[in-house]
Amino acid sequence: MDLTVIWAGIIAFAVAMYVVMDGFDLGIGILFPRFRVGSERDMAMNAIAPVWDGNETWLVLGGGGLMAAFPLAYAIVLPALYAPLIAMLLGLIFRGVAFEFRWRDPNHRKAWDAAFCIGSSVATFAQGITLGALLQGIAVNGRSYGGGWWDWLTPFSLLCGFSLLVGYALLGACWLIWRTEGPVHDDARRFAKWLTPAMVVALGLVSLATPFLDGQYYVRWLSSPGLFVAIPMPILVGVAAIMLWRTVHKGKDHSPFLWALAIFGLSMAGLAVSIWPDVIPGRVTIWEAASPPVSQLFMLVGAGVMVPLILAYTGWSYWVFRGKVGEDGYHAHDH
Repeated sequence: MDLTVIWAGIIAFAVAMYVVMDGFDLGIGILFPRFRVGSERDMAMNAIAPVWDGNETWLVLGGGGLMAAFPLAYAIVLPALYAPLIAMLLGLIFRGVAFEFRWRDPNHRKAWDAAFCIGSSVATFAQGITLGALLQGIAVNGRSYGGGWWDWLTPFSLLCGFSLLVGYALLGACWLIWRTEGPVHDDARRFAKWLTPAMVVALGLVSLATPFLDGQYYVRWLSSPGLFVAIPMPILVGVAAIMLWRTVHKGKDHSPFLWALAIFGLSMAGLAVSIWPDVIPGRVTIWEAASPPVSQLFMLVGAGVMVPLILAYTGWSYWVFRGKVGEDGYHAHDH
């Protein structure tokens, strides 16, 4: 395995960790207006208070790693997706500011609650559009972006944006089922009951449209040997969705979140089958976009220290703040 493949694996891991870990707290922001003003909203926010900013570490690692290890891809993707990426960052900033200020400025809590929901929704929608724009293809001219300012705005990219809103909301609902009790817990279970079929429909529409975006996808998914992956994939997603539905209805607490993660894991595996080994699908491979081996080796030493360190403090944070959260947050619990 060469250094370029190792770095592609590191960045894919960082992006997957970000989607899973920031997905559920963005999902709580999307669902936030559905909770009653007062203790319900406080409890929903307390369920992510100790971990939400740490979850975004993976976004920094993924973005920074892409810039350093695959500078050509970074130089092409950034101008192609300026608008959705800037919208995503502004959404994350709005959301973070609202998170802190709503506790210290109760006189304007209504405005901060709105900012928390809008920031979460905009950041999620922009991430979905970014994924859709990458999948549908980016115009490349030599070693630079060759398209226009609005090329990213298509029905498919909008479909991906709405689908990710549904997916993150489902993750958020399942997290609240696991970590809360009382009315918030009951509301989250009710949300998960209709978000599960909505997620299956959204995922099905994206999956049906993807093979027709580019001849490469069609060949990989609908001819041998890709067909052997294409056939079991919807079956596995269907099984995971049914198990998610059953565990929600049976009153399980932690199982729904794990089955929701399984659906996301299968979706990311399907995405990898579609684009590997390209970093810009159908245009630039990871080897064409890679920085010199000596640079990758130098950065790998740093990543070898930082990634285990991030995993360690992330795992420790989740362990320390384990268990159900009440209206007063984790400060009221004795561990």
